[in-house]
Amino acid sequence: MLPAPHTLLDGTPVKLRLSQTITSADAKVGQEVPFEVVEDVKVDDVVVLPKGATAIATVTDAEHKKSMGRAGKLNISISYARLADQEKVALRAVKDTKGGGHVGAMTGAIVATSIVFFPAAPLFLFVHGKDITIPQGTEITAFVEGDMHLDMARFGVSQPTSAGVLPAATPAAPAQASLVVESTPPGADIEVDGGFVGNTPSTVNVSPGSHEISVKKKGYGDWSRKLNVTGGSVHLSAELEQQPAQ
Repeated sequence: MLPAPHTLLDGTPVKLRLSQTITSADAKVGQEVPFEVVEDVKVDDVVVLPKGATAIATVTDAEHKKSMGRAGKLNISISYARLADQEKVALRAVKDTKGGGHVGAMTGAIVATSIVFFPAAPLFLFVHGKDITIPQGTEITAFVEGDMHLDMARFGVSQPTSAGVLPAATPAAPAQASLVVESTPPGADIEVDGGFVGNTPSTVNVSPGSHEISVKKKGYGDWSRKLNVTGGSVHLSAELEQQPAQ
């Protein structure tokens, strides 16, 4: 069965790099551990999780080294990454949580979100006097937890109509023009044909034709222009002159 469109699929790999060194000597349970995304993740050939985005893990177990040669312990649960639209996508530390047999099922249940670091764990760990240190720059691969349907419009993708094609009338009807209105100083009122439409800086949509644009701010002289707009985008920059105090 084909995957649903616009979906970040369960099990999609996300390569991460640790943003700061963490050690069992001073880590605290509940402490957030920042990672950064190493490679772009795409859906429908659109980058939805960009390189450099933030991912967060949480310390779930931390013990510094003890006497009698007992080593420290450091467990980290990978939580989420921040998509380009600022939504969170849940992550886990293993690709497949289902598991075929008893061992696989146990692994899925116990290690679904945890990255468990003991002295015998992967070689990128440094054991200093049996405290565990994970150095900044350590790279891991996490995996998307569950299918996540995305609103691709929030990633700058325009959506086609339900029929998959634009209506025939649309190409022939540039119904609006854009006015980009700025002012010095900013925060002035913008009026189009005498009606208030926003404050500078703003982008204002108007119908093609003749319009009078006014920019007003208390303590400054009014600024106005008459324009015949045919379409596209027009940039206006209003230099407001300060009036002398009364």
